[in-house]
Amino acid sequence: MSDTQDPSEKQPQTPLLEHLIELRSRLLRAVVVVVVVFAALYAFSNQIYSFVAQPLMELLPPGSQMIATEVTSPFLAPFKLTLFVALFAAIPFVLYQAWAFIAPGLYAHEKKLALPLLASSILLFYGGAAFAYYVVFPLLFQFFTTAGPAGVQVMTDINAYLSFVLKLFLAFGVAFEIPIATFLLILTGATTVKDLSSKRGYVIIGCFIVGMMLTPPDVISQSLLAVPMWLLFEVGILFGRLVKHQRGGRDDDNAAAP
Repeated sequence: MSDTQDPSEKQPQTPLLEHLIELRSRLLRAVVVVVVVFAALYAFSNQIYSFVAQPLMELLPPGSQMIATEVTSPFLAPFKLTLFVALFAAIPFVLYQAWAFIAPGLYAHEKKLALPLLASSILLFYGGAAFAYYVVFPLLFQFFTTAGPAGVQVMTDINAYLSFVLKLFLAFGVAFEIPIATFLLILTGATTVKDLSSKRGYVIIGCFIVGMMLTPPDVISQSLLAVPMWLLFEVGILFGRLVKHQRGGRDDDNAAAP
């Protein structure tokens, strides 16, 4: 009897073990790609840092420069930035590995929807980082470098600057995912276009609260994050209306039904 019981007891464990092995394999692939990209970029780490620091360097007063207040900063600051850039560049491959892991468990119609959403989320994240670099940074640094008291020379520490810009890159990258989140809430039936539209005032206040928490304590940077978040929320509602129109308005009808 023991011979007939052992296989039946091991059967439920086999699929889980296979999933864990596959998960480990895909995580290793993602890590290897990040390491390879980092190794390829490391030789240009100083140039990468100079590129990221350019919005501030162009606005520094004559005779001002960035400084390193710690012994290891000239090495560690470019090193950390290059590692971040490697992860940033490898995001499509990392997300593809996540997609390939969960795709077998999805239905055909879910796969058709998930792929465009995955591609859109990547593009929006990159768009948020680009918006921060090309729009937000020049405005912020123009304000910060001219708002100081007379006789104070601006000499920013390279580690402090790196922490500041990475925080903004992440904040704007995540904030630009709002249309995807809004669209998914409507699509899954968690809420409706009508409900979200009626709460627009609360959403606007919430955007400014998030902007206050994720950005430096000044009105300019908070507004530069909060206003795009609100506009992106409106974009998500717009796409939600399109879904509602394609479904014949059944979402709101079901929500209104007792």
